[in-house]
Amino acid sequence: MIAALLVLHLLVTLTLIGTVLIQRSEGGGLGIGSSQGMGSFMSGRGTANLLTRTTAILAGLFMALSLTLAVLNRGSSGHTHDILAVPATATAPATPATPVPGAALPARPPSPVPAPTPGH
Repeated sequence: MIAALLVLHLLVTLTLIGTVLIQRSEGGGLGIGSSQGMGSFMSGRGTANLLTRTTAILAGLFMALSLTLAVLNRGSSGHTHDILAVPATATAPATPATPVPGAALPARPPSPVPAPTPGH
C-alpha cells in the first residue's frame, strides 16, 4: 500500500510541477499571449481559472498524501531518532598503544633549552 501511495505521490508531484510551470506569472494562463493562439478552446481568463483550480486541487492532494505517508511510516523503522530517549553510553578512555618489540622508536624532538653542563 505504501508503494502505491508513493507512486501516486510522485505522479501528483510531477503534475503539480508541470501545472505551476505552464502558468503565467501575471495570471494570463499558459503564457500563450492571446486566447486565439489556443484555437479558441477557452478564453484567457477561463484558462487561468482552470489552472488555478487545478493547482489548488493538486496542492491539496500533495499535502494529504504527504501526511498519510508520514503517518504510515511513523513506527516502521523500529528505532527512535530521539537523542533524548536513549542515555549516552560511557566509553572507556583510549589506552596508549604498546610498542612492538623490535620496532623503531620515533625520533625524539630536540629540547628547546640546552641541558646545563655540570660545573658551570
